[in-house]
Amino acid sequence: MNIHEYQAKEILNSYGIPIPRGMVAMTSDQVERAAKMMGGRCVVKAQIYAGGRGKAGGVKLVHYPEQAQEYGKELFSRPLVTSQTGPEGLRVRRILVEEAVEIAREFYLSITLDRETSLYVLIASAEGGMDIEEVANKSPEKIHKLLIDPLTGLRPYQARKISLELGLTGTVCEDCVELLMNLYRVCQEKDCSLVEINPLVVTRAGWLMAMDAKIAFDDNAVYRHREYPDMMDYSQLDPLEITAGKYDLAYIKLTGSIGCLVNGAGLAMATLDVLKECGGEPANFLDVGGGATREKVAEAFRIILQDRDVKGVFVNIFGGIMRCDVIAHGIIEAAGAFNCTLPIVVRMDGSKVEEGKKLLRESGLNVQVGDDLGDAATRIVKMLG
Repeated sequence: MNIHEYQAKEILNSYGIPIPRGMVAMTSDQVERAAKMMGGRCVVKAQIYAGGRGKAGGVKLVHYPEQAQEYGKELFSRPLVTSQTGPEGLRVRRILVEEAVEIAREFYLSITLDRETSLYVLIASAEGGMDIEEVANKSPEKIHKLLIDPLTGLRPYQARKISLELGLTGTVCEDCVELLMNLYRVCQEKDCSLVEINPLVVTRAGWLMAMDAKIAFDDNAVYRHREYPDMMDYSQLDPLEITAGKYDLAYIKLTGSIGCLVNGAGLAMATLDVLKECGGEPANFLDVGGGATREKVAEAFRIILQDRDVKGVFVNIFGGIMRCDVIAHGIIEAAGAFNCTLPIVVRMDGSKVEEGKKLLRESGLNVQVGDDLGDAATRIVKMLG
């Protein structure tokens, strides 16, 4: 689960991590009023669930309240397209207006999950304000990493080592030690999968400050935090993703034309890979889970059919816990409700597989049944070619 920058900064500030003075605006008039309160010279920042805002024109230093208002009108009037949004972009519903800060140095800091070790990893670099991936590719020696033992947590001596590697000394170094310890507390207590500050700056006055922040919560831990659902900005989400969430379906919209319905996250990832290898472009990731009901399968199929980019449907099911005939009934029910004429290719195996295949062949749908994953993927690609 993602939240906006201003929300992430509020959380950081509650843990003693300094942030710039700022206000959130919902209209261009509010942007102007906020700019006046910041003294006229301020930074206007679009709030969307995507990075790359600065390069896309979503962040701007302005010098007068009137200039802030005009820029606010521009941001509110159009979707903001960044390298992470896709060509459609995202609508700007909120704008953060912050005081302008005189910056002496910039750094990168984050704590995230390392999938190989199943540990939190602290990542730091003296090359802040840039794409950390670019720094890692061109100058990997400038990236400092520290795996954090969950039994002992982040220790002050480890935080001090990182601070010294960033070139900090004296009181600023000690301030950074405290900041890192607090950042780790945020990760643990808020159940975060990512906390990122880019850039963390040393101001000309000698203070550490988080100039930008990103926090992602672990979806599996949201039940422990009743306030999290209220923090979600649903205007930033695809409507189909919102619908899928109501039915406990793992759905992510992609950019292709082949709608995918799969049971099991690992099988779903493999399905996307095989489709790509066959020359196809998946329109979504959709995992109905291992024990989905007929109704859940039908709802998943309806979600796929509501995507106007979908030109064909690919179903890949292994009937272990879930029976293949139940899957077939769900597909037939949803396709009938939508009068679906799109080509459908199904690959299924496992419990009641022959019964499931028979139901599909006798359904009257434009459906083919593949012999295996490779054969089925090839078929749907050819049918859309």
